[in-house]
Amino acid sequence: MSGTTLALDPVTVRKARSLARKAGRPIVRLAQQHTTVSVERATLRLAGLRGADPDGTPWVNRLVDAVRADTGIESGVSLPVWDALVRGDAADLEELATKAAVGSVRFRVPGGRDATRARSAASKAVGAGIRRIDARRRERERLVRRWGDAPQTPWIYLIVATGDIYEDMPQAQAAARAGADVIAVIRSTGQSLLDYVPEGPTREGYAGTYATQENFRLMRAALDQTSAELGRYVRLTNYASGLCMPEIASLAGLERLDMMLNDSMYGILFRDINPVRTFVDQRFSRQVHARAGIIINTGEDNYLTTADAVDAAHTVTVSQLLNEFFAKEAGLADWQLGLGHAFEVNPDLPDSFRLELAHAMLARSLFPDAPLKWMPPTRHMTGDVFRGYLLDGFFNLVGAMTGQSILLVGMMTEAVVTPWLSDRDLALQNVRYVMNACGNLHEDFHPPPDGFIATRARQVLAESVELLEQILDHDKGLLDAIADGTFGLMKRPTDGGRGLDGVARKADVYYNPATELLEPTR
Repeated sequence: MSGTTLALDPVTVRKARSLARKAGRPIVRLAQQHTTVSVERATLRLAGLRGADPDGTPWVNRLVDAVRADTGIESGVSLPVWDALVRGDAADLEELATKAAVGSVRFRVPGGRDATRARSAASKAVGAGIRRIDARRRERERLVRRWGDAPQTPWIYLIVATGDIYEDMPQAQAAARAGADVIAVIRSTGQSLLDYVPEGPTREGYAGTYATQENFRLMRAALDQTSAELGRYVRLTNYASGLCMPEIASLAGLERLDMMLNDSMYGILFRDINPVRTFVDQRFSRQVHARAGIIINTGEDNYLTTADAVDAAHTVTVSQLLNEFFAKEAGLADWQLGLGHAFEVNPDLPDSFRLELAHAMLARSLFPDAPLKWMPPTRHMTGDVFRGYLLDGFFNLVGAMTGQSILLVGMMTEAVVTPWLSDRDLALQNVRYVMNACGNLHEDFHPPPDGFIATRARQVLAESVELLEQILDHDKGLLDAIADGTFGLMKRPTDGGRGLDGVARKADVYYNPATELLEPTR
């Protein structure tokens, strides 16, 4: 990745990463020791189970719930499910789910030769799904070679989501023709709290469009058509977060999405999802993303919507370091780490622009090989559209000066009204003007080593080290820090939040072919 970097003290940088590893390792062990209903449902989706009952409840939910009622999920659902199939209780997964939904089949955890046969059948079925994800990754690579890629960074990232997938598609295509390199279809408000993934195409949603496999397929096909027309591959983004994070990640891999919102703590802090549920789900989802060649986007920008961007700048850096550790532990490479940061300093504060430069350069310097995602101003937007347009111009200028990789287009009516299409076009004009005018300005921008920007960056890094040390001083480390409101001023206890009842500690006989196939090799 290009961009001027600051000469940070390498000893301090190594210490920060070492502390992040120490804080993250107990969380990884926790994730390895537990499973969730969503991990088990994702496994069935990888094995090819699709569809829903007449009431709209997905068959994966029906089947996992039935197994859970008979055996629990401590051993996983794979052994009971494929034991039933091998014994001839049903011809395939959908028939088994149909029977299970009406109570006409019972499940057990098999042993001996029965367990061996069930393992073999489960591994074959789930392995086929993993191979499909591998094929979709190779397909992306072929299409990028055929059509070409965005000519330069930053990639211009634009949100399109009307609630109606059939309206989203032409809008997304228009946005790509206007210069967007990445189209993000944000989810309908509240979907992260649904413990199921809706089935089929959707035509209504509030402030977003539902994430479904069919919606993924439709939008990917529309953008492929436009990519061929434009001669550059247009990337598609959605959200792998909330109570169905592993399932949505799996569907994204199967339908060749290119980026996914996938933060390790966002659901905990801003959706009150149980911490254990979230950390277990995020590890599995990141293993899927690693296999699929998907770039993740993390959510540090959200901290600055609830906490002050200057006072809490170090919490963003700490979260980035933790997200980096969790991602790499799950198998993601540097080029897949779209770590988030944002332009959210109060513009009325003296030297606000210099502070933004310092924070952006710190992120760029700490993660020089990662495609950072630079987020526009939202918190301090008002009804003054002229001021908003100017703020977005300043945001774009910081992106150009610091060599950011993924730039989310800011709109002058952000946080005031649902933007008009004309607002989006003006926002893209703003980006194009700044990027064209600045060119490779980051090559010429070298803040003095003892100046305001470098000094501020060192201060934030030092505060980050101090916070990581404080986290490690807690009895339960990061879990206690989250409970204390360390991030985003949100207090989330380990034994609280949504989805806790869907978590189970793994039994000694636990088996899941997906986790075996996805586990990164060391």
